[in-house]
Amino acid sequence: MSDKRLGIGFIGTGNISSAYLKAILGKDGMPGFPVLDIKALSDMRPEAATARAQEFGLRSLSVDEMLADPEIDLVINLTIPRAHVDVGLKCLAAGKHVYSEKPLGITFAEGRKLRDAANAAGLRIGSAPDTFLGGAHQQARAVLDSGVLGQLVGGTAYMQCPGHESWHPDPAFYYDLGGGPMLDMGPYYITDLVNLFGPVAKVSAMSSRLRSERTITSEPKKGQVMPVHIDTHVTGTLGFANGAIVQIAMSFDVAAHKHVPLEIYGTEQTMIVPDPNHFGGAVELRPRGRDAQWQDVTIGQPYADGNFRSLGVADMALGILENRPHRANGDLALHVLEVMEAFEHAARDGRIVDIKTPVERPAPLSESLTNGRLA
Repeated sequence: MSDKRLGIGFIGTGNISSAYLKAILGKDGMPGFPVLDIKALSDMRPEAATARAQEFGLRSLSVDEMLADPEIDLVINLTIPRAHVDVGLKCLAAGKHVYSEKPLGITFAEGRKLRDAANAAGLRIGSAPDTFLGGAHQQARAVLDSGVLGQLVGGTAYMQCPGHESWHPDPAFYYDLGGGPMLDMGPYYITDLVNLFGPVAKVSAMSSRLRSERTITSEPKKGQVMPVHIDTHVTGTLGFANGAIVQIAMSFDVAAHKHVPLEIYGTEQTMIVPDPNHFGGAVELRPRGRDAQWQDVTIGQPYADGNFRSLGVADMALGILENRPHRANGDLALHVLEVMEAFEHAARDGRIVDIKTPVERPAPLSESLTNGRLA
């Protein structure tokens, strides 16, 4: 295991930054990722960066100061989706590698621009989600790769909720351009499905927007009304290059449902995969047969018990230091972004959309583990 470290900076210190920082620093009993050497935090709102830095015993800088800091090799970009590409391009121009929160961009053209700029500069980009690297999802990958499911048929993917205005302190961006259930939650599900099945080849879809306005019920903006600029209920079908067909539904309009997040169907067995917004959870198998029973799969992979956001950043940092590919990479994120945008085109035009971007399944995380640690 390498003892080298990579200098890391943050741009964006909003709600999700706390989870990243806890994972990197090893807060709340978690082991942390020593390869990530946090040099500073920054935000377009200096007071936000200062407050978060004080909370975690770190220093804050202005965005310009961070981009000019020679000790910072990689920037974690946690800005709102509409700013991901603009901020990412500035980081690349400053000679920094970039790891972005999901999605990579709010349009495929934007995301491709970022990927191309990184390639031209000889720098790397990465993107959340990295939850597919969690123990439960890597265990599901190992089960699928073992062949016990038989010939792969397809599956289902469901994320349906009433919306984020009941809990998020500032939820308006979820209903603006760059938001919506597909761009917000789709990355978790589609990335995990690519991890399992490989690249998507085709997309068909329908979508709806039931309300033009929504009322915030969370604090501190309770009672404020938000305009809705995006479709809030999206359904469709993913056709994978390997022949598997997956039905998917992403919604901010559903009061409740009983679907599991992911089911994977084979001719011999069906597998339940837990919520891809989390690193752990139960993996279950049931063979065909009238008297067959569901059985729990033992989770033997690491990073299954906790919130390990930053696992993908640590893998990226080690990939840079050791000159190997990283898993939550730009090609994967760009492929997923093209797939998500295809839902909009397919629903609007009433047609099946072909997916053009090539992508390889990320290597299993176990190939970079030594004694249960990322190496």
